[in-house]
This record gives sequence, C-alpha cells and structure tokens, in this order.
Amino acid sequence: MAKIYKIFLSVALLLVVIIPGVFGQDMHFTQFSNVPLYYNPAFTGIYTGARVRLTSLVQGPTPATGFNAYHVSADVGDRNLPGSGGFGVMLNTDNEGLSFIKNFNLGVSFAARVPFNRNMIGQVGIRASWIQKSISWDKFNSSDRLSEKYGHVYDSGFIRSGRNVLNIPDVGIGGVVQFVNNKGCLSGTVGVAIDHLFEPDESFAETAKSPIARKYTGHADLVFSVRCASGFNAREDDPLKVNPGIMVQHQGNVNEFQAGLNLTNYGIYFGAWYHGVYGPVNSNSAALSGGYRYVMSGSTSIKLTYTYDMQIAGTHKCGGTHEISFVLEFVNLHIFRGSGDSYRGLSQAKQAASQLAYAGF
Repeated sequence: MAKIYKIFLSVALLLVVIIPGVFGQDMHFTQFSNVPLYYNPAFTGIYTGARVRLTSLVQGPTPATGFNAYHVSADVGDRNLPGSGGFGVMLNTDNEGLSFIKNFNLGVSFAARVPFNRNMIGQVGIRASWIQKSISWDKFNSSDRLSEKYGHVYDSGFIRSGRNVLNIPDVGIGGVVQFVNNKGCLSGTVGVAIDHLFEPDESFAETAKSPIARKYTGHADLVFSVRCASGFNAREDDPLKVNPGIMVQHQGNVNEFQAGLNLTNYGIYFGAWYHGVYGPVNSNSAALSGGYRYVMSGSTSIKLTYTYDMQIAGTHKCGGTHEISFVLEFVNLHIFRGSGDSYRGLSQAKQAASQLAYAGF
C-alpha cells in the first residue's frame, strides 16, 4: 500500500509540475499575528524598536512525511528617518509533497508612514523577494519500476521532464491603518495586501506555464483592555487584554477565512481560532494556542507560543498542525539619529500603550 500511495502522489505531483494553467498556493500560518510581515509588508516597522520572529510549522505529520515550514523575520521601526515606517527582512522555507519540492524565499521590505491625526496613522509597504524552488526528480516512483510479484525491483525508464532549480523574482504590496483611543487602552489595525503582484511562473517544465496566483489578503483586529492601567505600576496593574481578529484571503480558486480571539494577562496567553478553506478541496479546522511573554527589562522581552490546529471537517483527512513561535522585542532600540521628520502620530503614552498591546499578541 505504501508503494501504491507513493506512486499516486508522484503522478499527482507530476501533473501539477507539467500541466499548463495550474496555480500554486502559499503556505498558511495559524497565528498570523506572529508572522505579520509574511501577510502584509506594510507591518514593517509599524512599532518603534526592533523585533525578531521565528516560527516553525509541522503540518499533517501523518503519513510519514508531512508539510514543514519555517519563517524568520526581523524589522526595525525608527521615526528619526524622514517618512520611514521601517525596514525588514524575511526568510521562508517549506517542502511540498513527500519533500519532492523544496522552496526558499528571501525578501526585503520597506514601509512609509502616513499620518492622519494624533490618533491614527497609516503605513504602505512593499516587499521584493527572491524565490528558489528545487525538485528531486529521482524521488519519483514510476510504474515501470514495479514487479507484480516482487514490487520495487526494476531500474526506472523515467526521464525528467523539466528543470531542477528555479529562481524567481517576486513583489508584494500592502497597506495598514492603525488607530488608538485617547486613553490608550483600545487600539486596532485594518489592512490589505497583494502578494505575487506579477504572478511569476513556477513551472519546472520548459514548455508549460504554472503561475503563482496573485493572493489578496484582508485583515482586521482590535486589542482592548478591560480596565485602563493606572500607570503607577504597569506590571502589577496589568489588566486583561482581549484581541479579536479576522483575516480573509483569495488566491486562485481558493478562499480562506480565519477568525478568533486571543487573551492575555500577566504575560500569559490563550487563544482559540477557526480556519476555513473553500475551493476544490474544503477544510475546516479549529486551533488552540497558549504562551508566555517574559519582560527581561523595561524595553526588552521574549515571547513563546504554541498552537495546535486540528482539522474538524474536510474533503481529505490529515493530521494536526503544530506551530511554535518565538518573538524577541527591543522596544526602545534606535538606529538613526538626528532631527529627521520624527512625526509622533500618537503621543508617547499612547504609542507605548499601543506597543504593549501589540507585544501581547
């Protein structure tokens, strides 16, 4: 059965590789607040200081080889650079099928800050990426390798039908609006993004096209405190923060919807989310997450979260997804010095409150 399954998977993958008009799909993270630069380049430097994010995702560990993805990103926000939201860098790697195809994505992003008033700012961002895709043709199992009696015993007559490695340029754009109330205990973001703006070709076959479908993303979330902190002892007076959020995506013939709620108090996190995928293959899953944020100093903290995502309904049953995220924050880090256009769209107190609210999620 294992050999038959591998043959079936190989044939399916070969169809994806060589048939014209097939669109590729991007990987998906459950806790999108832990990988904001992946979904929208306008998040680059939206909060002052620097942040480093690492996320590991292991999806469907059964059968033997599942889908593994890794995300690393870092961004810096410094208002002393005229018009700047910030700079960022992002690295993603993942595998497809039984590791037949490996993807490597390296991108750099820049965001510009647009002030509206003292309680609202906007950012527009752009990301330029280099994508490398490689395929292992020798891992394909062709039917001519199998004996009806003894199984996998023959040398294959299979000849690879395309290139081994692809190098693809890619571009993404996005925009975000951030707002906060006068007391600083309610903040939110609303944003849209477009990835794969020019739909680059990722076909390994030299005579066929397989464009990466343009991806449209819309997202919104709120962070509010059940009680505004007094400010005398912020840590001991730390109120419960509630973070509802929603995200919708459209790519090719697939639509995705995600909604949920995160809670945090005294650095402890808990979240519950729903994720639906609607298209040729439908899937519905529910996820629970937990974590802790440790403040090492007034401006430096680390955050560790774990999320388990289990499919509850769908066309094809698969194993659960394990997602581990690590975030390192340096809130008061400044790189640029001088008297640049350092517009403070929010007052220092409001901006700090907004940063702390974001750091909690």
